[in-house]
Amino acid sequence: MPASKTPPWERKRPAGKKPKRLTAEQKARARARAQAHARRYPNLVDNMWAAQQPKKKR
Repeated sequence: MPASKTPPWERKRPAGKKPKRLTAEQKARARARAQAHARRYPNLVDNMWAAQQPKKKR
């Protein structure tokens, strides 16, 4: 699939999709990724990445 030239922060949400909150585990992954890239806080790309990662089974 070709990548879109529009950055994610300028794209609209797909029709019919509602926003979902990140779980505590996903937030921790986003924070860790941001810290690994020398950022204090996770940005949109970190949050999108964390939301796409497979969830751990308990």
